[in-house]
Amino acid sequence: MSQPSTVKEPKICLIFATRGRADILKQVVARVDLQTVTPDLTIVSCVSEEDVGDLRDRPGMIVVKGRPGLTAQRNTALDHVPYDFDILIFIDDDFLMHDMWISEIRKAFESDPSIACVTGTVLADGIHGPGYSYEEGRSILARTDDLPERLIAVPTGGPYGCNMAFRARSIAGLRFDERLVLYGWQEDRDFGGQIWNRGDRVVRINTALGVHLGVKRGRVSGCRLGYSQVINPFYLVKKKTMPLRPALNHVVRNVASNIVRSVAPEPWIDRRGRLRGNLIGLWDFCRGRLTPERPERL
Repeated sequence: MSQPSTVKEPKICLIFATRGRADILKQVVARVDLQTVTPDLTIVSCVSEEDVGDLRDRPGMIVVKGRPGLTAQRNTALDHVPYDFDILIFIDDDFLMHDMWISEIRKAFESDPSIACVTGTVLADGIHGPGYSYEEGRSILARTDDLPERLIAVPTGGPYGCNMAFRARSIAGLRFDERLVLYGWQEDRDFGGQIWNRGDRVVRINTALGVHLGVKRGRVSGCRLGYSQVINPFYLVKKKTMPLRPALNHVVRNVASNIVRSVAPEPWIDRRGRLRGNLIGLWDFCRGRLTPERPERL
C-alpha cells in the first residue's frame, strides 16, 4: 500500500487594500470562490466599515482597519498575517483573476526556490483607458482560451502591484515604504527592489492571467499624482530600489504625455492637474527636495 504524502501544501494568504469601493470589492472577492486553489485566509485592509460593506461576516476573511494610503494599508495587512503562512498575495480591489491564477502562482514558486516574487500577465488593463466594468472584465476572461501549456518565468523590472505574490520567508522584515503616500506611485517597484537587493528573483509568468478593471473611483487628484510621477522615481533611485535609467524613462514619459495631452485631455484623466503636479515636483527636485509625502499637502 502506498504511504500518505508528507508534502505539506503551502498556506496562502490573499490580501486586498481598499477604500471607498465596497461594491466592486464584493464582486472581485466573490470570484475568489472560483479559484481552483482557494486561499487559506483573506485579509481586507480598509479605513472604515463602509469600505467593506457586508463582507465583514464572510467566512475565511478578516477585516483590519488602519491609516489610509496604499502602502500603509498593505503594511497593516502584513502585521496581521499569521507566522505560519508560506505565500502572500496582493490583489487590487479591481483585479479579476483567471480561475487558475493562484494555482499557477503556487506552481511557479514550487518550480524554483530562488523565486521570491511572482507577478502575473494582465490580459487587459483599464488603467490605460476609461476602465472596464465588472461585466466587461468578466467577458474578457470568459473569452480566454486555455492557458499556455508550459509555464515560463521571465525576470522583470518589478512586480505589477495589481497582482503580485511573495514567498513569505523571502520578504521577512520588509515593509512597503509609507513615505509613498496616497496611491503609492511605484510602491510595487520599490518593494521589488528591496527583494533584488537581497539577491532573490522577481519574475513574471505567462500562465497567471487576469484583467485589471482600472476603476477610476477612489483615485487621487491629478495634481497629487503628477507630483508623485516625478518625485517618487527619483526617491527610489536614492534608496537604490530603482536604477537611474528606468526612473528617468518613467519621469520623461509621464511629463511628456501630460504636456501633449493637456491640450485635449481624455475625459477620465486630469491631465492639466497632473502637469501642474509634474512642474511642482520638478521644481522640488531641482531644489534637492525628495519629499514623496508632499502630495498629502497639495
